[in-house]
Amino acid sequence: MEFTLTTPALLFSAISLLLLAYTNRFLALASLVRVLKTQYLENHDKNLLGQMANLRRRIYLIRNMQACGILSFFLCVLCMFLLYYQLTQLAQYVFGASLFLLMVSLYISLREIQMSVTALKMELSSLKTEIDEFEKEGRSATSKFISKSLHRD
Repeated sequence: MEFTLTTPALLFSAISLLLLAYTNRFLALASLVRVLKTQYLENHDKNLLGQMANLRRRIYLIRNMQACGILSFFLCVLCMFLLYYQLTQLAQYVFGASLFLLMVSLYISLREIQMSVTALKMELSSLKTEIDEFEKEGRSATSKFISKSLHRD
């Protein structure tokens, strides 16, 4: 396999988009924390403390995702620098480390998404009976509509 300056450059756009997505996640969570803190100070709901603890863990994960992504990006640039000075063997190792850090960042991102889904399930659990009833009504209304549509002929 030929290893040139364009090989590590391929990761630039992917890593940049990931870092942008991670930053957007961070900003959304930071905003949510501010809202929840205000709500907690108003009514001291223990459920809000649990949500804020979950958000704190998720923000910690996002920080680590960003750190791994930034280090991956840095190693890509270093790899290109090494290739420019024709240190191909060392550049390949650095590029491998960059890919590894990118994989770690993606794994942490997956873990954060799982935590997010768990938090949403907890939030919706208090509305479980209402949601179940709504879905039953929706299904019966849909089946009535389909039945009427089929029997028009």
